Amino acid sequence: MSTLKQTLTDAMKASMKSGDKKRLGVIRLMLAAIKQIEVDTREELDDAQVLAVLDKMVKQRRDSATQYTDAGRDELAEQENYEITVLQDFLPEALGDEEIDALIKAAVAETGASAMQDMGKVMGILKAQVQGRADMGAVSGKIKAILTA
Repeated sequence: MSTLKQTLTDAMKASMKSGDKKRLGVIRLMLAAIKQIEVDTREELDDAQVLAVLDKMVKQRRDSATQYTDAGRDELAEQENYEITVLQDFLPEALGDEEIDALIKAAVAETGASAMQDMGKVMGILKAQVQGRADMGAVSGKIKAILTA
């Protein structure tokens, strides 16, 4: 079992003991999403794959929270934001803008990227480094700005 999955299982047990039903529900959602992928692919996920699942869940909740806020459903947006905070407890610390910019510059230099056709090469290098630590959409936008400049 991956260490991240074990951490989630331990957190689930702690939430059960403490009676924190709201947090317990979110942790169960995370474990269910991981288990679903494991059943579908018939293989156990490693930490990097679990991290990708959690990152995807955060992105989904950000999108939902934005839609709920736009629709005036603040109570639902608040629930999505709570789920984001619980999910982020299990993700690595987020990267700052300066760190992201430095990683992008290093990846562009490493690949010799000079045009938009090279974006896939740059993203391939960066994905492993920033997965779960930065919004990939924002990273993609920064890369486009650099490659089109």
